[in-house]
Amino acid sequence: MIKKMLCLFMTIGLSCLVNAQTIGPISIALGQEIEADKEKIVRIAGEANGKIYTLATTKNNFYIKVFNADDMSLISTNEIEMGDFKDKEPEFEEIAVLDGRIFILGSVYDKKEKVANLLAAEIAEDGTLTTNTKKLFSTKVTKNRERGAFYIKESPNADRLLILHAALFDKEEVIQYEMKLINNNLDIMAQHLEKVPFNDRRDLEFDIADFDVNFNDDVFIVINESYRDKKTKTNNEKFQVHAFKAANGYEKEIIDIAFTDKEIINCEMLAGDDDIVRLVGFYSSVRENGKANKELKGVYAAVVDVNSKSVNQLKFNEFDYDTKVKLIGERRAKKGKDVKPLYVTHSLVQKSDGGLILLSEYQQIIVGRSSGIGPLSFTPVTHINNEIIVTSINPDGTVGWSNVIPKKQKAAYTTMSVGFAAFAGNSNFTVSAGFSVPVAVLGKGPEYLSAMPIYENDKLTVIFNDNTKNYGVTDIEEIKWLGNYNKAVPAAVMFDNNGVMTRVDQEDVEKSQLVLRPRVFFRKSASEYIIYSSRKSEDKLGVMSVN
Repeated sequence: MIKKMLCLFMTIGLSCLVNAQTIGPISIALGQEIEADKEKIVRIAGEANGKIYTLATTKNNFYIKVFNADDMSLISTNEIEMGDFKDKEPEFEEIAVLDGRIFILGSVYDKKEKVANLLAAEIAEDGTLTTNTKKLFSTKVTKNRERGAFYIKESPNADRLLILHAALFDKEEVIQYEMKLINNNLDIMAQHLEKVPFNDRRDLEFDIADFDVNFNDDVFIVINESYRDKKTKTNNEKFQVHAFKAANGYEKEIIDIAFTDKEIINCEMLAGDDDIVRLVGFYSSVRENGKANKELKGVYAAVVDVNSKSVNQLKFNEFDYDTKVKLIGERRAKKGKDVKPLYVTHSLVQKSDGGLILLSEYQQIIVGRSSGIGPLSFTPVTHINNEIIVTSINPDGTVGWSNVIPKKQKAAYTTMSVGFAAFAGNSNFTVSAGFSVPVAVLGKGPEYLSAMPIYENDKLTVIFNDNTKNYGVTDIEEIKWLGNYNKAVPAAVMFDNNGVMTRVDQEDVEKSQLVLRPRVFFRKSASEYIIYSSRKSEDKLGVMSVN
């Protein structure tokens, strides 16, 4: 299973659905050109009723574009305007296909009542908005700057939505998060609201590290708390799985994962249908004075039995020397320096032997100084997605091998300052679960960045956009920047069972080929994906498959 895939990529340019491109084991076929293409697709919701449903946008409007699932031809384009709620039009959060029914979700902040609302509206089979709407969330907050954000995940059965709202109440010294599980009738199957006070722990660092729902509709939230006791000079770490099982009426159960002299930095969770939850991520060491170093020491792996509420496995693995040389250089690696905490976990793959493969990518989002006056001010933003650490974990929690995919990718754009809360946060309160680029940002460049892992036939292949000057290059010191993503070309790296990396580049690249929007795709099966490719005024949907 692959989770949280932040990307894909490629190129092409044929007018019918035929195999047009092969990169190692990956082949791509595109449908006919989308003639009415002023609207750029930013989400592929899924397939239902023999049709593919997508969310598209222009500068100020949103549309549902419906395609024929057989030949990828455009059936209709429908402008969507959710009716004003509290004198405001909702901001789009997500589009989803739940068991054959299509829904769009939008959020509205009620300034007068100080409430964060989330609304859902059903889309008809022809792509038009129906009157079937429902308010899913109405969460009390304190003010606009502390209205928080919504985080949404689809169930593995594609018939449920798990939604989390999280906010910091700084003046009240409270962290609040609310969870709801929604079915395809927009009914609330489970809900829970939690308030975490930190008035007696002003230096508390609180992270909702991950959340997930399994095939049994059980819900899990991973919580990571850390603070330093100045009197005892110790670092107090609370790393827990909060389980809400359907069989127990969704009563909250807490599973502690205990350890000493280490601090968890992040977490990727895999909730299986065997009542087992697997947790993987980075950790740091702790100094003698009780302060955490914060830099990455290595990778941990834990296995939790949610029935017995026991931790069956917990292993901490330091980075090996060769991996550290690729990440921080030989001189620093020889001195025993740790890795900078700039890597986010975005994919966790379960291997056929019961082990896992973790992909962690260098990522920075740089927000520049705003210019302009009042609501007309603009803010420059730069997304950087560089090398990827690939770690293969054995079934016993030890590391089998690790390697580094070399790449350098960058995209910059300017956005209006208002409504930029998606990137706002507090250093002491984070939600690292389910990181994704907001809908409003897609179409501006970041969707071309990052990479996509595909695990098929016991082999891992990772594909990404790259600069033509990097053809055949695997030395991280020699990699050149991908600055102009519109001129990107496909590249892929393949790993054998020992972690040996082989790079595969496409031959005979044509300037007219389309470039895939990596973060705009839908996974149909383990080996087939619906993708979106474009270049200037030319757009196409297509199918990517694994041979």
